[in-house]
Amino acid sequence: MSRRANPTMPMSVLETGVYRGPHLYSATPMIRIQLDLGALEDHPTNALPGFAEGLLERLPGLANHGCSRGEPGGLVERLDEGTWLGHVIEHVALELQSLAGAAVTRGKTRSVKGRPGTYNVMYAYEDESAGLLAGRLAVQIVDALLPEHLRGARRLDRITEAPEGTEVEAAVELVRNALRRNALGPTTRALVEAAKRRGVPVQRLNEHSLIQLGWGANQRRIRASVTDRTGLLAAESAGDKAETKMLLDAIGIPVARGVVARSADEALSQSKRLKTPLVIKPLDGNHGRGVTTGIVGEEPFRAAFAEAQKISRRVVIEEQLPGRDHRILVVDGKVVAVAERVPPHVIGDGERTVRQLVDAVNADPRRGEGHECVLTRIKLDPAALELLSRQGLAPDDVPAQGREVLLKTAANLSAGGTAVDRTDEIHPHNAAIARRAALAMGLDVAGIDLLAPDITKSIRETGGGVVEVNAAPGLRMHLEPSEGQARDVAEPIIDMMFQRGARARIPVLAVTGTNGKSTVGRMLTHIFARQGKCVGLTNTSGVYVGEEQILSGDASGPKSARMVLRDPTVEVAVFECARGGILREGLAFDRCDVGAVLNVTEDHLGLKGVDTLDDLAAVKSVVVESVSRRGVSVLNADDPTTLRMARHAGGRIGWFSMRGDMEAPGFLLKHIAEGGLAVLYDPATQLITLHDRGQAQVVCDARNIPATLRARAAFNVQNAMAAIAMAHGAGVSVPAIAEALSSFASTYEQNPGRMNVHDEHGFRVVLDYAHNPNAVRALGETIAAMRRPGARAIGMLSVPGDRREEEIRGVGAAGAEHFDVLVFRETPDNRGRPAGDVMRLMTEGAVAAGFNPRCIHEVYEESDAAELALRLAEPGDIVALTPTRIEAVWRIIQAFQPLSTPAETKDRPEAPDAVLEPAHG
Repeated sequence: MSRRANPTMPMSVLETGVYRGPHLYSATPMIRIQLDLGALEDHPTNALPGFAEGLLERLPGLANHGCSRGEPGGLVERLDEGTWLGHVIEHVALELQSLAGAAVTRGKTRSVKGRPGTYNVMYAYEDESAGLLAGRLAVQIVDALLPEHLRGARRLDRITEAPEGTEVEAAVELVRNALRRNALGPTTRALVEAAKRRGVPVQRLNEHSLIQLGWGANQRRIRASVTDRTGLLAAESAGDKAETKMLLDAIGIPVARGVVARSADEALSQSKRLKTPLVIKPLDGNHGRGVTTGIVGEEPFRAAFAEAQKISRRVVIEEQLPGRDHRILVVDGKVVAVAERVPPHVIGDGERTVRQLVDAVNADPRRGEGHECVLTRIKLDPAALELLSRQGLAPDDVPAQGREVLLKTAANLSAGGTAVDRTDEIHPHNAAIARRAALAMGLDVAGIDLLAPDITKSIRETGGGVVEVNAAPGLRMHLEPSEGQARDVAEPIIDMMFQRGARARIPVLAVTGTNGKSTVGRMLTHIFARQGKCVGLTNTSGVYVGEEQILSGDASGPKSARMVLRDPTVEVAVFECARGGILREGLAFDRCDVGAVLNVTEDHLGLKGVDTLDDLAAVKSVVVESVSRRGVSVLNADDPTTLRMARHAGGRIGWFSMRGDMEAPGFLLKHIAEGGLAVLYDPATQLITLHDRGQAQVVCDARNIPATLRARAAFNVQNAMAAIAMAHGAGVSVPAIAEALSSFASTYEQNPGRMNVHDEHGFRVVLDYAHNPNAVRALGETIAAMRRPGARAIGMLSVPGDRREEEIRGVGAAGAEHFDVLVFRETPDNRGRPAGDVMRLMTEGAVAAGFNPRCIHEVYEESDAAELALRLAEPGDIVALTPTRIEAVWRIIQAFQPLSTPAETKDRPEAPDAVLEPAHG
């Protein structure tokens, strides 16, 4: 059992977060609560008398949790054996959501390495706000069961002021309310679930029912049953009941005779030639609001007209067609479901009042408010009271045994009606009439309201007709009818939107690693752009769509990736996936087509619980673990850390290696012999060869890729190989890849801040974002290959201040290996360290490596450091600048004007005193 340094602290929540995509712990989106148990680290459940009993008494459903045992009762066993309270809170949070109506079961609790008593409590959620609330309430419920001396000093979230023993009921109701506030309606929810079954990605675009299905250029959108192909003209025509009848009547579809009026007097006058009974309804209403049927006589006429005019200034008066009310759902010109809609009513039993009978009907758990449930509660509103009066009844009257009491004339479910499935019973003529009506209105999804005395017989024989066409028909009457077979009417709509063979996704290529991510991402972007594709790219410099940068700044996290996936012009997405975003929120996508881990070296260690190289590798491997079954995981065969990722990577494995055929390790040769994918570089011939499915193809000579600087930039040879493997995995042909890379150079325009060379000042300047020891060594090796005899290498170096001291010293030591003069700087990323601390540590690292301290300059500001490095250069020298503000330093390079006299000495170049600060060491 772990011991805390201070075992007297109460339990407390340190932080909360939401994983929205695959993450370090699971592919399932989860809420994360980081919990410090304090003194409770020494009190597992079996050391808390009465705790387990009290917990199970309040939440008996926990007895069914299988936990790690995989069968009901597993959690109870763990409670008896002794488990820690973080694990208990995980299960309570899941149970609260489950009781509130969310289908969630998965959770994990993991101790935070190196921090005894601290745990990451994680559990699945359906709705973020409800999930977060469930976690806070779970902490409170568990805390309330503890002995008084172990309880938290401050309650996290009051469960109202519930009496003791009802805290759980109050908590469940709070979570249920949160779910209800954010829940999709039955129609939208059914379409979303049908899309997910097809593997279509889903994004909710607002707080209501606007949904994006699919990604990028392949996306479609819905709002309830209205699709992005539902025409405005069609929807407006359907919304005008008079126009609808005119259009249908013109093609011979039976409709009711009627008139439209703006006043009751006008309506009475015009309706004299119509046969009673009449129907009065708003011209542009919906959900049965303001509709009254069976009207005979002037007084009911005027009352019904006034009710309709509350909804619409213009009112429709028409003859009431004979028959029962049917809704026929037509999708893409095909009838997919038919339901008979029964108006809300109760049946007398000779004992209960109308009000009591309504209460009994409303007790059905399927009934709720509005559209939240399968059925809607019946309300005794003024319209219902007026209808009761017409039947000679009041709410407190007792109807006779078997008497049917009508409560609304409209049969809409939203008014409290019910539905009976009649899909298999409809006469072919009636189905044809509904189909023609939908096509005549131009609707891709339409609800045809048909009155028919007998749906099994043609209305041309029995009478009846179409009374309305709905452009946004609700689906719930078909999904869960009160009687008859349920119909999956969401699937035909999704099938219409994404016809078989059509892709809802766009290719997603995700790349991570310590070094090279940005260059590989830009190489891929260039390859696909040469194929005529609009590429969405995210990296540490910004978000790019096509040739336009739409956002500047670090965009290597999931928020920026989601921006690209929402863009309707993007045909291919290339994402740089940084450690921070994966740790904070997970990935922006559920799966990718191609994922790559380029390398894993010591960088960002000591941050967010990532303390070792293996910790960092676990974070990076989330990318390849999320590769689809038919996708490709690209890994560096020369990096021992990425080698181990192959066991958990998704899809096929594609290796890349700088060791050619003659030097390739045995496992790689075996992989190739078995038809596996690999990209190899032969140092002797400098050829890059792609092996796949038993075939070998020379892609190109590495010297013909401008970004490799005639193959002297070995790290860009590696980057090119990774890009080749990824592009091939995404289906680009080898000749197309080779052609594209032959025009990819390390210019500022094509790859800003990555090995950009400037040769206009009499000396060479290299701009590169080398920010860790390995990147500095790779840069130094490339510069060594470029140097002329007798020329000096001057390096302006830094490292973000949130790195460990050994990494900061390591940058200084790496600089000492490859440069003759070092300029260390700090801003803009000393990240909270005291001023001068980063420079001091780099200087210590360089001096410890044997570097002459007289050749070290410390300049706090990045711009001043860049100016000094340039000013120190003599003709023929090479200056390497590794800035954070890449664009600003590039402008300094371009605007630089060399002095007429060079520096006096080579071992200790001098510079203006105003710029220099004394070196440490």
